[in-house]
Amino acid sequence: MAGIDDILSTIPLDQLAGRLGVDEATAQQAVGAALPALLGGLRANAQDPAGAASLGEALTQHDPSLVEGGVNLDDVDTADGEKIVRHVFGSNEEAVVAQLADSTGTQQGLLSKVLPALAPIALAFLAKQLGGKDSGAGSAPAAQEGAGGGLGDLLGGLLGGGSGGSGGSGGGLGDLLGGLGGLLGGGRR
Repeated sequence: MAGIDDILSTIPLDQLAGRLGVDEATAQQAVGAALPALLGGLRANAQDPAGAASLGEALTQHDPSLVEGGVNLDDVDTADGEKIVRHVFGSNEEAVVAQLADSTGTQQGLLSKVLPALAPIALAFLAKQLGGKDSGAGSAPAAQEGAGGGLGDLLGGLLGGGSGGSGGSGGGLGDLLGGLGGLLGGGRR
């Protein structure tokens, strides 16, 4: 099963760092904080049948080819990413960003810029995983059937599938997501 490191490997940190005006290590820290929170929020929303259906529908609108062979940030629609982030976190968006900043030492402004860049990448990755390799954007409806199970399982696997070798993330991911507590899944269903 795919892990969070599989998504991380598609993200061009050098290109992202240039866009954010930070060094690559700072961009990596921001991505390392934001991506698990985003996936955790998606997972929390997928636990609810309406949230799972909404996420399944969103996956049909994201082309898996975005993440094939590495992502080009010029192809990432950050306006769509902002909508995804608002949908995932709902009224808790600012609180999630503040909690992430407090728990990781990453600036809130940086996290607010990274989340909308990561959201379309995450959905394209999920669409690829659920639709199979070389599937078009229209293949995700199959994922909607029983989306809570399949989608929830995939998201749970991604969150549990990161290697502890990338910055000693061992218990850190669980601690980070646990620290976000009830903030995750506050989005519309």
